[in-house]
Amino acid sequence: MKFSNLILILALTGPVTVLHSQKMKNIFNGKNLDGWKVPENNTWYTASKGILNIQSSPDRKGSILWTSKDYRNFIMQADFKMGAGTVDSGIFLRGENDQIQIGISGSLKRDMTGSPYIPVLRYPVEAKGVKEILDEKGWNTMKVKVVDKTYTVWLNGREVMTYTSEKIPESGPVGLQLHPGNDMQIQYRKIRLGEISGQ
Repeated sequence: MKFSNLILILALTGPVTVLHSQKMKNIFNGKNLDGWKVPENNTWYTASKGILNIQSSPDRKGSILWTSKDYRNFIMQADFKMGAGTVDSGIFLRGENDQIQIGISGSLKRDMTGSPYIPVLRYPVEAKGVKEILDEKGWNTMKVKVVDKTYTVWLNGREVMTYTSEKIPESGPVGLQLHPGNDMQIQYRKIRLGEISGQ
């Protein structure tokens, strides 16, 4: 392509925003819950030997473990392993409006891993091909990229969903959910996050 043609294309398309992802950093140290907002009277979350264990309490009261820090644009990656019971968990993005489901949907009564859940819209789209790649008994890796109002999800290295959410907050914490009403257990490990900056 000639240089003059390239200049013309840039002039017609307007300014280009270049996004830079910082190095992925561990946001879970594997030993304790430093860096997270631990709920009072915590009976749900324990950390040991690199594993974050989330276990429902006898009263089946739900809870969310939030990061202490707020984030805007970022990539988050974590391994998860679904344990006993009816697993209904997920990753909240910048607050409680947008969640990426992990496990069984309480409303649909089937696995919706990788799909976005929004309270008013419920599941506006469904992740594709999850049944073929989800290991229901072993470790899985989920990666979520959030840029402005759009987020994309990869499960075990395969892209399964992209969605643009009009009401997602501009920034906020990341949360790990323990859904109320269930007797369940789920484990997370290698929880990492890299912030994305634009120039």
